[in-house]
Amino acid sequence: MAERHVLGISGGKDSAALAVYMRQTRADLDIEYYFTDTGKELPEVYDFLGRLEGFLGKPIARLNPDRDFDFWLREYNHFLPSPQTRWCTRQLKLLPFERWVKPMLVAGDLVTSYVAIRADEDYREGYTSKHPNLKVRLPFRENGVDKPGVSEILMASGVGWPEYYEWRSRSGCTFCFFQQKIEWVRLRERHPEEFEAAKTYEKDALEHGSPFTWTKGEPLASLENPERIGQIVRDYEERKAREERRRPVNPLRPELPPDLDDLYGCEEGNGACVVCHK
Repeated sequence: MAERHVLGISGGKDSAALAVYMRQTRADLDIEYYFTDTGKELPEVYDFLGRLEGFLGKPIARLNPDRDFDFWLREYNHFLPSPQTRWCTRQLKLLPFERWVKPMLVAGDLVTSYVAIRADEDYREGYTSKHPNLKVRLPFRENGVDKPGVSEILMASGVGWPEYYEWRSRSGCTFCFFQQKIEWVRLRERHPEEFEAAKTYEKDALEHGSPFTWTKGEPLASLENPERIGQIVRDYEERKAREERRRPVNPLRPELPPDLDDLYGCEEGNGACVVCHK
């Protein structure tokens, strides 16, 4: 019986900070890092993974699903994933992890999985293990590391932030349905080919009777209208100004610069999936 330690990297700030934190505080543990690659990630995510690997001094295993998004879209009758039916999380994130960890458990190994739930996220829960040999640990919650603490860890280590935080609030697929409308506008500006691909998926799904669009109640085609784009940008800037007036400045506790988590918030995105975005 062996002890194994695993830590999933989503491409987001919290899981990256946890990897750095564990490397700094528990260098005695031989942690195996993994990233579940849907094949629909932003190029900035892959750049960030490379930078993180440089700090960790070891590779991050890429877990690829046996069947891609297109396969599962057909299996689900061309119904797009949505906050109500997150089949993408199950099939492209959870299932590859379970297949990867299964040989360890079959061999009788004791596996500890470290999950980046912060101390200020009592409302979030991570992956729940159903196997007696798979234990889940939440080091940030156990040790009181909050969002400013995550910032401090990443900046002090030199790893820094993923570049997509300049315009996007979280990691995940290019067409993630948790994106807000301003994020779709930014995707169209920065990665027009990915926006067009998302639009094609949506059009095909609607033709097959899917009740969902990528953004609630509004097809992506409408986000190409200059007047609509202008309104989305103005709404975002007003929300940003309100947030900046509300937020107290504490130079000793740096936040995500700028704090896109709160600027984007959950007004349109309906929260986020912890498996994909942490």
